[in-house]
Amino acid sequence: MIGAIAGDIIGSVYEVFNTKKKDFKLFSFRSGFTDDTVLTIAVADAILNSKDYSSSIKKWAWRHPLAGYGGKFSLWFLLNKTGPYNSWGNGSAMRVSPVGFAFDNLEKVLEEAKKSAEVTHNHPEGIKGAQAVASAIFLSRTGKSKAEIKKYIEEEFKYNLDRTLLEIRPGYKFDVSCQGSVPEAIISFLESSDYEDAIRNAVSLGGDSDTIACITGGIAQAFYKGAPPAIIEKARAKLTKKMIKILDEFNKKYKL
Repeated sequence: MIGAIAGDIIGSVYEVFNTKKKDFKLFSFRSGFTDDTVLTIAVADAILNSKDYSSSIKKWAWRHPLAGYGGKFSLWFLLNKTGPYNSWGNGSAMRVSPVGFAFDNLEKVLEEAKKSAEVTHNHPEGIKGAQAVASAIFLSRTGKSKAEIKKYIEEEFKYNLDRTLLEIRPGYKFDVSCQGSVPEAIISFLESSDYEDAIRNAVSLGGDSDTIACITGGIAQAFYKGAPPAIIEKARAKLTKKMIKILDEFNKKYKL
């Protein structure tokens, strides 16, 4: 899941200062993890230590209460609400990458992606976004081609993946919905030549750059069998010791 985390950190600067170009600086002193990373770690912690998703997500959100959460999510964890709030936002998709790496068959991946999403995002679009990303990661890490991944996502989730980045980029704006960002993130991966190129594609769309890059980064890590060591090193340097502990334990258990 370091691919997703690195994508979040790289994209964090460009969420506020959007760019429509691929030639941008990957890391700067302003780069840092956001809610995408915090909640990705939370999902990994839940899987790794057999915790329920809701309590793990709340625990990690409380550790980092100013990480940039959406308004409804903030109320959910700050007020310790027990039920979901019917969200179709991309928060379910941004945090799901550990699910795609941890489980051994597609049916289980889809089941766990749904479970991880519906503690907050129980709207059909919120669940669909998480399942699409998790399944793309699973298919990538199990050797499927881009054509096979594209076909599965289109048929199973009815996302339009026939658009190109050149078509999307000029008019694309900030969109926090799953339906308005997950397909774009997947297309960013499909058009890439390697991990770094995938992240540059995602950020260059503008909009919710950290989340799109986080989603793209998880899929790209799985497909390209990792991320460049220099990017991993710089991303890890931005994390807390507790985050790194979960990351390393997860990587060791699931042989990433």
